[in-house]
Amino acid sequence: MIRIVVLGSTKGTDLQCVIDAIEAKKLNAEIVLVLSNKKDAFILERAKKHKLKAIFVDPAQIKPREFYDSKLIQLIEKEKPDLILLIGWMRILSEKFCNQFKNKIMNIHPSLLPEFAGGRDSNVHEEVIKAGKKETGCTLHFVTAKVDEGPIIMQKKVSVEENETPDSLKEKVQKAEQEVILNAVDLFEKGKIKVTEGKVIIEE
Repeated sequence: MIRIVVLGSTKGTDLQCVIDAIEAKKLNAEIVLVLSNKKDAFILERAKKHKLKAIFVDPAQIKPREFYDSKLIQLIEKEKPDLILLIGWMRILSEKFCNQFKNKIMNIHPSLLPEFAGGRDSNVHEEVIKAGKKETGCTLHFVTAKVDEGPIIMQKKVSVEENETPDSLKEKVQKAEQEVILNAVDLFEKGKIKVTEGKVIIEE
């Protein structure tokens, strides 16, 4: 069984699918800690509803970023996680943090990277529609100090319809995100995801 720490700043919708899969015994994993940099982020409520350990770490109290990340490292290390999932985490992680948990931090991004890298949530969906794209999707990647440039684990495409809105597109992409996260966590737990020379190899 793998131990998972989750970092999130928003509602944590994608976290719910992980919780549900664990509770349904579809994932051999345990969420040992949920951390947020936003006091009122619903991800904390969501975690508490399922009796998960949830902590708000106030960035206003711990500056600069390196000190803040050191505090996160301290809290995370205590839990001895095998995997860290970023679900709507709205802070850039320092190089120290990325190196500390190299090839153990997965981030879900709401576009087909490298397209629309650096964007966030609904902004990305707006940009996709403005650009007249016929398809978009999501990318799960390992996190490195270079934003949205870590080794890609997997992507899933969704089509963009003519009357698409950012909200309707977000819903479609989020469904794809959840499928990708569950698939990748399962493969990671089975030891089938390897990183070789900066590229992800998924073993059969």
